[in-house]
Amino acid sequence: MLIDNSKKIVLKLGSSTVVDKNGKFKKQWVTTLIKDIKKYGKGRNFVIVSSGAIALGQKYLEIKKKKIKLEMSQAIAAVGQIHLASEFQKLFDKFNIKSGQILISPDDTEQRRRALNVRNTFDNLFKLKAIPVVNENDTTATAEIKYGDNDRLAARVSQIIGADTLIILSDVDGLYNQAKKLVKNINIINEKTYSLADNSKNFYGSGGISTKLDAAKICMNSGCHMFIANGKKNNPIDRMIKNKIYSHFKPKISSLDARKKWIISSLNSPGIIYIDDGAAKALSNGKSLLAAGVVKIKGNFDKGANVLIVDQNEVQLARGLSSFDSEEIEKIKGKQSREIENILGYLSKSEIIHKDDMVKL
Repeated sequence: MLIDNSKKIVLKLGSSTVVDKNGKFKKQWVTTLIKDIKKYGKGRNFVIVSSGAIALGQKYLEIKKKKIKLEMSQAIAAVGQIHLASEFQKLFDKFNIKSGQILISPDDTEQRRRALNVRNTFDNLFKLKAIPVVNENDTTATAEIKYGDNDRLAARVSQIIGADTLIILSDVDGLYNQAKKLVKNINIINEKTYSLADNSKNFYGSGGISTKLDAAKICMNSGCHMFIANGKKNNPIDRMIKNKIYSHFKPKISSLDARKKWIISSLNSPGIIYIDDGAAKALSNGKSLLAAGVVKIKGNFDKGANVLIVDQNEVQLARGLSSFDSEEIEKIKGKQSREIENILGYLSKSEIIHKDDMVKL
């Protein structure tokens, strides 16, 4: 069976799967999903990442506008979140299943200490035999600091909690090729894979197929299986497993520890470090990045930021946690390690990014 070896499974539900065209919560469909969770739940922990708060909020507040300013959508989300959590709780209670709500913002996953706190919360909910219902914290998110879709949020949650499988329940059976045939197994994501997005874009919600491919990349790098399956049909998990209708993104065999999986799965980078050919060769041989090899930097970032390392042709080589902030690197780039203390005026590390804080791409 597809999920035989999965102990932690994340289910991502798009707005159209949980809320109908009239803005009402799909109780009947969600009930069939919970029956699937009950059926396959023995020995497994499930997490639900659900959209739909804003849609439910609009229905409750009798707001029919499609284009709403960010600050108003935050307020609508605040109303809708209560209804979304309540609807899930009422249905779970019927099956004697406990549930809890977790609202997550990008800072919660992109800052290492907060990501560890998030993981601890999930672990304790699992101990309480409660199913976490997760959504982006739309009430405080801004246009600049926002996931923008729950596909990548679900993938980041999957990586942080060490999930074995992420199932994205969407409007269609999976990813289609140029001939409109379902692609069952995907081992690598490249430009050709992204070109298929045009074939499927009309079937998806606001996230789109591209964000699902972004989510798949995170999962594949984290050692997590990801499936896209149909969320319009009843008993979607049971249907996916029995009928074998899905697109399966298979993870890379990875020996990365949890910390490095978190580094490589970052959603964005506050800065880019450009390096010369000598430094690029050193990185490929597993060495740390030294100041001497840095040509220039882009962006303003603090010490500990998760930044990209690229060569002078813009090829992404690695991602890592910077030992210096951007102002310090600007001062010491191209310099020898022994010169750093005199330039900065204080004792510091000798590596811009230590090899233990770096993952090659």
